[in-house]
Amino acid sequence: MHVRSRVLLSLSLLLLIVPITAFAAADGQPVGRMTANAAGLAFQIGSDNESVTLTISGPNNFQYSHQFASARSISLRLRDIGATMPDGSYTYEMRLAPRVSDSVRAQIAVAREAGDDAALDRIRAEAGLKELPSQSGTFTIMNGSLIASDATEPSNPSEPKDKVGLSNGTVSSQSLHNAPVKALDVVTADDEIIQGSLCVGLDCVNNESFGFDTIRLKENNTRIKFDDTSSSTGFPNHDWQLTANDSASGGANKFSIEDITASTVPMTITGSAPTNSIFVDSTGRVGFRTSTPVLDLHVATSNTPAMRLEQNNSGGFTAQTWDVAGNEANFFVRDVTGGSRLPFRIRPGAPTSSIDINASGQVGVGTASPTTQLDVIGTIRARVNNAFGLQFNKADGTAGDVAGLDINNTLILKGLGGGVVVRDSTNANTRMAVLDTGNVGIGTSAPGSQLVIANGGTTSSINAGSAQFTVASSRTFKENIEPVEVPDILTKIEAIPVVTYDFRNNGPKDRLGLIAEDFHTVFGRGDDKHIDGQDVQMALWIAVQKLTAENKALTDRLSKLEGELAQKPKP
Repeated sequence: MHVRSRVLLSLSLLLLIVPITAFAAADGQPVGRMTANAAGLAFQIGSDNESVTLTISGPNNFQYSHQFASARSISLRLRDIGATMPDGSYTYEMRLAPRVSDSVRAQIAVAREAGDDAALDRIRAEAGLKELPSQSGTFTIMNGSLIASDATEPSNPSEPKDKVGLSNGTVSSQSLHNAPVKALDVVTADDEIIQGSLCVGLDCVNNESFGFDTIRLKENNTRIKFDDTSSSTGFPNHDWQLTANDSASGGANKFSIEDITASTVPMTITGSAPTNSIFVDSTGRVGFRTSTPVLDLHVATSNTPAMRLEQNNSGGFTAQTWDVAGNEANFFVRDVTGGSRLPFRIRPGAPTSSIDINASGQVGVGTASPTTQLDVIGTIRARVNNAFGLQFNKADGTAGDVAGLDINNTLILKGLGGGVVVRDSTNANTRMAVLDTGNVGIGTSAPGSQLVIANGGTTSSINAGSAQFTVASSRTFKENIEPVEVPDILTKIEAIPVVTYDFRNNGPKDRLGLIAEDFHTVFGRGDDKHIDGQDVQMALWIAVQKLTAENKALTDRLSKLEGELAQKPKP
């Protein structure tokens, strides 16, 4: 065991001192070398790259992240990383972004927008894009200073420098690691049964106190390696290792499962991780920081349980980070890359089906049974400062008849080309239209004047400056035509006084006109609250006809008298 430990240690040291070019030799190998000393941190990077993103996390939720453009070496002082960095163990991660041409980026953007994953895979394959290996590691700050990464663990100070064995018959771990290799292997060609506990390691002693330990690994580098010797085609042959703690100075207190064949570390638990950091109950439910998961995945923490979705740029895509989290104030999605804005939030107490999407893709707001593409129960308010609050498009995505709403002290409906049209529930009959020319139609979609009121084939229209409406009055539009006789028309008109008046409740002032009750009492038209202007006009028309007839009669009588007078002899 101690021979293997020395071999593994030698290999680890060799990886740290090989030339930089070796780091880019194969996937899965480290991409750079980190060294820590009194001056700060230094990283040597062997792989060509477009950028390097360095992320560091540490005690008291310390976080540092910075992107370096096309870096082959990085040097950082403690004050470059943070003003005050507390003592403790820190973890770093280096991610390299591959070089991507502008044309390939454009192709990727188009495929991503279209959601075409097959095209994305093809574009990346043709461009030779692949995710570059990342590298993680640790360093330690003690008493405000970095611990050098190349320091060696000191020997036992009580141990004579020229002796390997100790007076009690045991040997020290450091002594055996530094001593020449001796053939001390014991081979048992049969099953071996130990009815007791087993201690393995260079620091095991005689009369070891095991407590409840059945197997104990005891030395300054504890590892369990699974060395699969399969060599036949088709048989799995990866070697694995359980590793407790890093060997280098300033390394991590951690427990890891390492894939030795692939040179990866799929799982790591760092020292001092809280109880129940990951807990799987008997039904397969997983708890994070809880031993009583209620659902398949249960996250429990004292402040804003959250999940981070981070797309880094190591695969050629633009980096983007989102957070999904919740607390007593809201459930939210946070755009971390976009300035930590919260584009989506749900407040506690929101009613059921505040937003509900059915199987047909119809969206209900305040309803679980939407019947249209967007079905809103309640009031809609659009509040914006730019051009449009709402945009209505055709089914093919092009701009439709109505562009939208803009609330900026006034409500504005802006049409595209043909103006704005309001139709009935059947979408067959036009109730109102406002053309781009400014013409307004009520009951018609094609008003030929500034204001047109239509009902079937009957229309009335008026333009600015006109005193009266132009109305449809052809016999072709009318039926049940009967002449009107109004006896004593002049007496009736004479009975209705013309007055001046003010409307109440801040209405128009100093008006000139008739009173509805008077007109209704005399003529029996309209009602006691309203007067039809055409009734007044026709009453005047009849009066004019009456006066015309009387004038004609008087004219005829005068002509007759003048004739008779002309025939009398002169005196």
